[in-house]
Amino acid sequence: MKSNAALPSSANLEFVESLYAEYLTNPDSTPPEWREFLKNLSAEESSEFRSSPRLDPGFEPVGLFRNVGARGNPTTTTSSSNVSASSRSPRPAQIVGSAEDQAIGFQDRVNQFIRAYRYSGHLAAQIDPLGLQRSAPPELDPKYYEFTETDMERKVSCETVSGGGPLSLGVLMTKLRSTYCRRIGVEYMHIDDVAVRRWLQARMEGCENRLALSKEEQLRIFTRLTDAATFEEFIHKKYIGAKSFSLEGSESLIPLLDLAIEKAGDQGIKEIVLGMAHRGRLNVLANIMGKCPREIFREFEDLDPEFYRGAGDVKYHLGYSGNWETKSGNPVHLSLCFNPSHLEFVNPVVLGRTRAKQDRVEDVRRGSVLSLIIHGDAAFAGEGMAQEIFNISQLPAYTVGGALHIIVNNQIGFTTPPEQGRSVRYATDVAKMLQIPIFHVNGEDPEAVAQVVRLAMDFRAEFKRDVVIDMYSYRLWGHNESDEPAFTQPLLYRAIQERKSVRESYLERLLKLNEITRTEAEEIEMARRDKLETHLSEARSKEYHRPVEKVQGIWSRSSLVGGQDEQTPDVETGYDRDFLARTMNQLAQVPDGFQPHPKIKRWLKNRSEMAVGEKALDWAAAEALAFATLAAEGARVRMTGQDCERGTFSHRHSVLHDYNNGKIFSPIKSLSSNQAPIEIYNSALSETAVLGFDYGYSLDYPDGLTLWEAQFGDFVNVAQVIIDQFISSAEDKWNRLSNLTMLLPHGFEGMGPEHSSARLERFLTLAAEDNIQVVNPTTPAQYFHLLRRQVRRSMRKPLVVMSPKSLLRHPKVISSLDELAEGQFQRILPDELGLTGPSVRRVVLCSGKVYYDLTLRREETEQRDVAILRLEQYYPLSEKELAKFLEPYAPSTPVVWVQEEPRNMGAWRYLRGVFGDHILGRDFTGVTRPESASPATGSASSHQHEQRELLDAAFAP
Repeated sequence: MKSNAALPSSANLEFVESLYAEYLTNPDSTPPEWREFLKNLSAEESSEFRSSPRLDPGFEPVGLFRNVGARGNPTTTTSSSNVSASSRSPRPAQIVGSAEDQAIGFQDRVNQFIRAYRYSGHLAAQIDPLGLQRSAPPELDPKYYEFTETDMERKVSCETVSGGGPLSLGVLMTKLRSTYCRRIGVEYMHIDDVAVRRWLQARMEGCENRLALSKEEQLRIFTRLTDAATFEEFIHKKYIGAKSFSLEGSESLIPLLDLAIEKAGDQGIKEIVLGMAHRGRLNVLANIMGKCPREIFREFEDLDPEFYRGAGDVKYHLGYSGNWETKSGNPVHLSLCFNPSHLEFVNPVVLGRTRAKQDRVEDVRRGSVLSLIIHGDAAFAGEGMAQEIFNISQLPAYTVGGALHIIVNNQIGFTTPPEQGRSVRYATDVAKMLQIPIFHVNGEDPEAVAQVVRLAMDFRAEFKRDVVIDMYSYRLWGHNESDEPAFTQPLLYRAIQERKSVRESYLERLLKLNEITRTEAEEIEMARRDKLETHLSEARSKEYHRPVEKVQGIWSRSSLVGGQDEQTPDVETGYDRDFLARTMNQLAQVPDGFQPHPKIKRWLKNRSEMAVGEKALDWAAAEALAFATLAAEGARVRMTGQDCERGTFSHRHSVLHDYNNGKIFSPIKSLSSNQAPIEIYNSALSETAVLGFDYGYSLDYPDGLTLWEAQFGDFVNVAQVIIDQFISSAEDKWNRLSNLTMLLPHGFEGMGPEHSSARLERFLTLAAEDNIQVVNPTTPAQYFHLLRRQVRRSMRKPLVVMSPKSLLRHPKVISSLDELAEGQFQRILPDELGLTGPSVRRVVLCSGKVYYDLTLRREETEQRDVAILRLEQYYPLSEKELAKFLEPYAPSTPVVWVQEEPRNMGAWRYLRGVFGDHILGRDFTGVTRPESASPATGSASSHQHEQRELLDAAFAP
């Protein structure tokens, strides 16, 4: 090699690696001044090594030259933390040769040494406060590289460690150990972008991963630890045996959150949306959110039984909001989301609320609102929600500029140790699916916690990505305070009971540094305890007045309400006919030169004909006009779902693709320069996370239309937790309103059990106290008015729509522009033939697709003695309105409910439960498919046979 060629160093290692890879593939492509050196290097390797898969695309070596002179069977690396660097590479050997070759070899071994610490230093880090020892990988030992005592004095280069100048190998080793093997362990070498890795290296290695704190900052941390510890001890003594899901053992969470909020304020963040499970929630409410301890104690006293009859939730599920004034004077609004026992399922709700808050202030940079989610280690690894939210985190429909994830790692899940709860080393391993760092930190070292908070917040601000802090701690008590953990972990809990608290350990450190006296520490603690005693006395006082619960934030500044359907005035939802016609024509236009698919051209031509009244409007046209009119009135429209841009049934085509070059154009987004945004996004192949996200979005965007569409209605059962624990019950449990609209394709058409039923019966089972709206509209005009009603009416309730499949193109499922221009949504539709009076022998009541099958059969058989009414809104069900539609028929005329679903599904049992054997004085029976464990048959011919039998029974004498 020529003498003027640069020697490999940490600063040019990636460049040399790429040269070597090119050389192995095509030696002639390598610059001449490097070719001889790389040739000698290649010759040192065995033929067996040269044939190994080191050039596989996913291969990440610990160091380029780690196998020089080595013999044996080297293996490729893996990003899994379960595989140490020692299993990835054999021990490097020294190069024997000229002084220049030896210098190169020495620096090469140094580079490997540095890289090993960056890859595997976290495996030796002292992150466990319980002191459970882990054996350090051998590649972190200088002996592994055959370094001698003399070598420790040799000067080496490592830019990010030394700041650019040379330093001795011994000093380098000390710095690397301090950076990667003290109380902070970092995983970041799975990040592909070298610029991101170097940013992290410079931030960590330059300060040895330690934050220099002032006395004032240390006292603030100690005070926050005292707040946390005193609160827990007070609760434990005053309410013996009561469930509080104590934070004891993990008190560093409070200063961690304190530091994160302060940093957020300095970064210009105006709001933080928090989510967390039970553990530590009461402490966070009191010491971070600003909820008065008096209110928490009152909840423990439980002296308001009448107020909470059939409503409310346990105290460790409740949310809260408050304002935080940072030291620098920057106000930050905090919103802690309500959360059921389903732990991680609040995560997408937090993200959706964050996105809505950002959209409200037109924050396209996603820098004004932060998602901060606190997880438990067992839930984070076990529930699968982490994977779903990480997967959507960088998608256009769901990005929020990065979330801060904090894992309170108790190293146990209820009674289950990690070795029984996950198949990976760390609870955080799923986070390595993203290009983000994971910081493991010892929760017993608050100053190490302070360092990772600063670093994590800066990383998020710099790269707009999620970041994870895994705070290792322990759980002083059992899963709850009445649980005995020693039943299943006797040795672990013997060790825990012998430990000093985090506060006491940090106090000892400050006492040694003379930053505080024991007397000062006791005064801080006494002041906190006295304050809590005062609040407890007030909570138990007869003069206590429970504060009035009311909606918060944007809801408090609007006229939008919950309430009951019958007590909420209806509104006219028609729109100017000329505007509708013009808009319909605009929706049929594409830019000059844009070439749609030939079939789309015909589809657009149909829309042009709809605009001038030559063709009636179909379902998709009515939907597009509903969106357009709402946007014209200033209401934002957001719609997500699997393949919803085109529509699962190829009906929507909201985004067009040029047939020649693939460019896209969305007519509905280009109608007017001053319209509110209309956002229609394809979602990830997920139901739970995306439905949770859009539910969260609706919580903070009540004056817009937020829709989620299931690819098939049956798939909604994957998101049942979001439906049961949030959508249907949040108003009752937490006084939180939502106007989320769910479109669930529903209808029996012989497509099998998984593509027939949206499980209508489940929603009707959940329906109570006007908590949701469940509808099944049968005309485009009804759908148009329904969507507009969801925004125009003051009542805000989740809306569940049994939406069509085959009806999307049914020749009779049409409406005129006039029907959209006038009127409103009708909960019940009368017989289309106007059949009334004593000549009617039977009234058929039905809903949805089966209506068109019934009318066709009636037409074919020319029966004029059976009237067919459509129940368009199942719930809330107005008996007064139903009575009005039955009034034209004789009191003795029986009413027959006809549904496609089996008898144990659909609306039959719900209606039978409401009316019994008589509906408003008339005999009431049902025609259904037989009871079945599965919604539908998988045979198309069998379906047709069943459908004929159903229709025969509906019209039987």
